[in-house]
Amino acid sequence: MSSESTEQPVAGVAPATGEAAVLVGIQSAIGHRPGVREAARGLSHFGEHSLGWLAIAGTGAGIAHLKGDRAARRRWVEAGVGAFGAHAASVIIKRVVRRPRPNHPDIEIGVGTPSKLSFPSSHATSTTAAAILIGRAAGLPPAALPAVLVPPMLLSRLVLGVHYPTDVLAGAGIGAVSAAAVVAGDRLLQNHSGAADS
Repeated sequence: MSSESTEQPVAGVAPATGEAAVLVGIQSAIGHRPGVREAARGLSHFGEHSLGWLAIAGTGAGIAHLKGDRAARRRWVEAGVGAFGAHAASVIIKRVVRRPRPNHPDIEIGVGTPSKLSFPSSHATSTTAAAILIGRAAGLPPAALPAVLVPPMLLSRLVLGVHYPTDVLAGAGIGAVSAAAVVAGDRLLQNHSGAADS
């Protein structure tokens, strides 16, 4: 991990360029404000391997089961499956693309990572899918939960210096596609079930 300050370039090292320079700029602008890095680490731990989202989806499914609401239970289960499926897809893509994580000396790394691969961000992928599907399970307007949850998670990965901007943007896109696939699959299943019952 780099412990160098983002405010002073490292002697003998070329200044960061491109997306690395964007990370340095973000860290310099907000990374050292009180509570920012701690909040980013909290989001990192919550989203690791989509475990936090799985816990929320499982809780929702359990409550729906206790209420006897089979449709709500199905949507909560789909939220968990969708979040984990999106995470799994991001891991597979990482192993194909094999883009290394940021490593310029001017970038401060604020949290440990399970791999050295960067593209796409699994946190961004699973969070986007989870936000869409959990919002749907909870009966919220489609954009409500993603608007609240996704930007902070994406920004946290940049503040912590473990992803490039294109990593988090691609992750969000993959997560949205994953959620759309789950919703489409659910509709097909329900249409097929309705046709079979008629």
